[in-house]
Amino acid sequence: MVEVARKKIEPVRSVKGTRDLLPPETGLWQRVEEEARRVFEAYNFREIRTPVLEETALFRRSVGVDTDIVTKEMYTFEDRDRESLTLRPEATASVVRAYIEHSLFNEGGIHKFYYLGPMFRRERPQKGRFRQFYQIGAEVLGSDHPAVDVELLEMLTLLVERLGLRDVRLLVNSVGCARCRPEYVKILKQALEGVKSKLCADCQRRAETNPLRVFDCKVEADQATIAGLPRIIDHLCPECRQHFDLVTRGLKERNISYSIEPRLVRGLDYYTRTTFEMTSGALGAQNALMGGGRYDGLAELLGGPPTPGFGVAIGEDRLLLAVAEAGALEPSSPLGAYIAWMGDGAYGPAQKLARELRHSGLSVEIGYDARKLKKSLGAASKLGARFAIILGEGELASGRYQVKDMTSGQQEEVEPARIAAHLKQRIGTGFRSLAG
Repeated sequence: MVEVARKKIEPVRSVKGTRDLLPPETGLWQRVEEEARRVFEAYNFREIRTPVLEETALFRRSVGVDTDIVTKEMYTFEDRDRESLTLRPEATASVVRAYIEHSLFNEGGIHKFYYLGPMFRRERPQKGRFRQFYQIGAEVLGSDHPAVDVELLEMLTLLVERLGLRDVRLLVNSVGCARCRPEYVKILKQALEGVKSKLCADCQRRAETNPLRVFDCKVEADQATIAGLPRIIDHLCPECRQHFDLVTRGLKERNISYSIEPRLVRGLDYYTRTTFEMTSGALGAQNALMGGGRYDGLAELLGGPPTPGFGVAIGEDRLLLAVAEAGALEPSSPLGAYIAWMGDGAYGPAQKLARELRHSGLSVEIGYDARKLKKSLGAASKLGARFAIILGEGELASGRYQVKDMTSGQQEEVEPARIAAHLKQRIGTGFRSLAG
């Protein structure tokens, strides 16, 4: 009988610009997200979850038809009903859309939301930048008071401190409002007329379609020319000037260090007045951790009532790089205990103990097959267990199990009913307070 050669099946791989997040790395992601949730909720922000799919018109209206995001980077397609849909490239527009669609403005007062989740842009993949990337964000809707801006910046300062990041800079600017920005844009266009031939092709296009985007240019050869352009902060109307002065005064009063960056305009069209970025010295050239600002006219653009807003988007992928570099944060939910049982008679009591410890909130692993003690302790070490609970014929007879600290090697005899409290005292469980 002649064997037919089987065709080799090539494995399916992840899409370019995406990647799998695997343990133990995901433990650090969980830890960062846990800190973000706790800090945001301390400031009375509540979680909102919006779809990853939105009508394309949402982003064309909000982000701006001449931005790189809309013209080059969005994942847009027609569904079977020939409706144009887009994988969300950012979340602020989605949050404001939800606020309008569910008539939350009828409730009055200020609404504070936070979100976590994936966004999608077809960018050139590089360190800390992916086509499916993750953002943590916070939005305040319903007030144009400068104290809103200051409080959110204070919250972000607390968050980076909680994450153990030290080499972080806060950069702030004002991009004016619908009254003073058009006048500034005229001045900027006039200045660009004399120098745009020296700029890159993208900047020459931006000089015609959206002059403020010139300040986003990363081409090194263009920087000296761009540095000589008029600054928007020198052309603010009295109201915008007063608003910005109150923001910077509030930062000083709270001892929050900042620098004024006149070229900071952000990459989305909906921003007004305060804009900001936080950068990290641990990230090299692509050093932005987060950014945001005020968007007082966005709700009207999306068909809602006038609703001032202020928010931040945190690049979680880059944030994790900086946190890992700092090494100040332990991964979430490390394995609390491994139960090393020996002898057929120990399996039932070991399973009972595992169930009780898990129900008490501890992370526990147990082997399914009988092993010698040395092999079980090796498995506990490989899994990174904080403790090993040793259970054999002797322990069953005495009614006291051996609890071994895998870090120090210290071993104690503990009654089964007291093991959960014993481990919790040494490991700790549940949420830590902001003070802890």
